[in-house]
Amino acid sequence: MAIDNNQLLRFTTAGSVDDGKSTLIGRLLYDSKSIFEDQLAAVESTSKKKGHDNIDLAMFTDGLKEEREQGITIDVAYRYFTTPKRKFIIADTPGHIQYTRNMITGASTANAAIILIDARKGVIEQTKRHSFIASLLQIPHLIVCINKMDLVDYDEAIYNDIVNQYEQVSSKLVTKDITYIPISALHGDNVVNRSENMLWYKGAALLYTLETLHITNDLNKIDARFPVQTVLRPQREGFIDYRGYAGRIASGVFRVGDEVIALPSGFASKIKSIDGFEQEFEEAYVPMSVSITLEDDIDISRGDMIVRTNNRPETSQEFDVMLCWMSNKPSQPRAKYTICHTENSQKAMIKSVLYKVDINSYDRIKDEDTFEMNEIGRVTIRTTKPLMIDSYGTNRTTGSIILIDDNTNETVAAGMIV
Repeated sequence: MAIDNNQLLRFTTAGSVDDGKSTLIGRLLYDSKSIFEDQLAAVESTSKKKGHDNIDLAMFTDGLKEEREQGITIDVAYRYFTTPKRKFIIADTPGHIQYTRNMITGASTANAAIILIDARKGVIEQTKRHSFIASLLQIPHLIVCINKMDLVDYDEAIYNDIVNQYEQVSSKLVTKDITYIPISALHGDNVVNRSENMLWYKGAALLYTLETLHITNDLNKIDARFPVQTVLRPQREGFIDYRGYAGRIASGVFRVGDEVIALPSGFASKIKSIDGFEQEFEEAYVPMSVSITLEDDIDISRGDMIVRTNNRPETSQEFDVMLCWMSNKPSQPRAKYTICHTENSQKAMIKSVLYKVDINSYDRIKDEDTFEMNEIGRVTIRTTKPLMIDSYGTNRTTGSIILIDDNTNETVAAGMIV
């Protein structure tokens, strides 16, 4: 299978506190030769000061001073690296329960999630929690890395037992594609190179799996959605009558000549041209940023959406959302917030809390009407004007929202439209 060399894969790492996430990423960067010499020298020096015999690979990702001192990951650390086959952005997210919101931030745009499990401990509550969040965010590909195999003598039976444990967890979740890899991040087994210690494992090493993951089909190419970010009126020679609607295609494909409508007005027209930076396109698709001009002069402004005539999103002022509360301050019943959806911002309130989810047991908790930080649940939201929405399951862009507290300008919640 041919892989596009410019194709970008975003992946996130999740695991319990000492499962070795930062060590794994350090190993990926180190063995794929993606670390600058000055970084390497600095980490070698710090490792010696701390009395380590070898390089402490975790230091390549734990960038905050508090993280290095405590030996834990607190904030989301983004790392960029590239191989001859693909470009990668890694979101290294915290394992602690009090940083659930950080994990949701780091994982929200990921194509894949690496779930780390300590081979000595098997599936624990944090594994279930991270898997639930990956399922909630509908990350298309899960790679379950059973780490520290060196500490269980590379035992195939232990690996098989953990795979069975995880299969029972994943059967309750929405997951499309799961790959299992036994690894030792510390020694490099099955990370970049195949392990000589686990010849019983017939699959690929982690890096090869990431390089060949088929992500083209993860994008929604069916539902054409173009949220308008701004209206372009250059008013200069050659562009006196130019009126372009600029933004980023959220999903689908648009072609010159397509019949489209503008929402919420419902006015119909045809696409006259699709303009990029210093070039015109006959067609444009997700996730390109373009300017679209129409045959007719119709009233369109920021927050409106251009869609195909025969394929429209739902237009609604009331809808259900799976919400993750991110603020230190609890939610208030029927309090007003600003809701941001694609390029649209307006006032909204949490009309009712249907249930909260215990993300360790997956049980539903009823009869509670407020959210504390890191809590997740299903709510009904009411907005002052209709939004053009899809379910998050079909469209991660038009199916997601955030809520902002007008008094503090803080992002208090992120949500996935059900």
